[in-house]
Amino acid sequence: MQSMTGYASRNGSCTVEGFRLHSEWELRAVNGRGLDIRMRMPEGIGFMEKKIKDRIAARIARGTLALGLRVRLEQANMAGGIDEKALQTLLDALAAIEEQAGKTGVKIAAPTALDLLSWRGVQAASHEIAAIRPESLEAILLDDLENLLAEFCEMRVQEGAALARILGQQIDEVARLTNAARALQHTRAEALRAHFHKALEQVTQVTQADPGRLEQELALLAVKADIAEELDRLDAHCAAARALLDTDGPVGRKLEFLTQEFNREANTLCSKAQHLEMTRIGLDLKTVIDQMREQVQNVE
Repeated sequence: MQSMTGYASRNGSCTVEGFRLHSEWELRAVNGRGLDIRMRMPEGIGFMEKKIKDRIAARIARGTLALGLRVRLEQANMAGGIDEKALQTLLDALAAIEEQAGKTGVKIAAPTALDLLSWRGVQAASHEIAAIRPESLEAILLDDLENLLAEFCEMRVQEGAALARILGQQIDEVARLTNAARALQHTRAEALRAHFHKALEQVTQVTQADPGRLEQELALLAVKADIAEELDRLDAHCAAARALLDTDGPVGRKLEFLTQEFNREANTLCSKAQHLEMTRIGLDLKTVIDQMREQVQNVE
């Protein structure tokens, strides 16, 4: 089971066709009803958009994803992307300034390497992506994308494992409350029986109703108040939810449907309860199921 949320970033650098190619990837995802991929790509990468989306869709089923890519090209023979001629000119100018300042007694702090890099013209000018053949660029960037997706999916798996533990605990709590309601059935039935017979006595004292017909009506009320079917369905839903937690692949939609079914049974239990302790159990069930629903929203 995987979470729908996740984040991964990756920097790449390689030499291709006489250029040094630097790439910076960033991929993040939040919850979504389906798969929505939004991309920020540099000019010249448009021909790869469909293949990139296909690669993502092959690994990810749900979520709103934002993929960003920045690419920079430099001449491979310029070490570190430095224009050596421009750097030497800058150093000569700094030496002349320092010499002139020394004659007047002014001390000048030496610039750092970062100061020199920030000077306009020292770093080699970047080149257009079109300088590299599309097939070469595609092979490199798609390989980078696969590594990025591997890191991204690993994070989603780890978050999914944490979600599975939380959901497992919540399912166990639903099962515990269901068993508590089942254990209370006999006490509740006795209390309802006493209540119905008291109502029957009050009715027969003021009316000439047929006692046999009243007994039939009370029997029908007892059948309608029975909660055994709801408890059995809650047990079945717990078993189905546990099975989904152990299933590989996207299960979020099925878990969402199950939480709706859980909630339906809890609502029916509350409406039928007519017993203080049973009502309390029903409300506790609704609380746990609502917590489950919030967690399920994060499952792919």
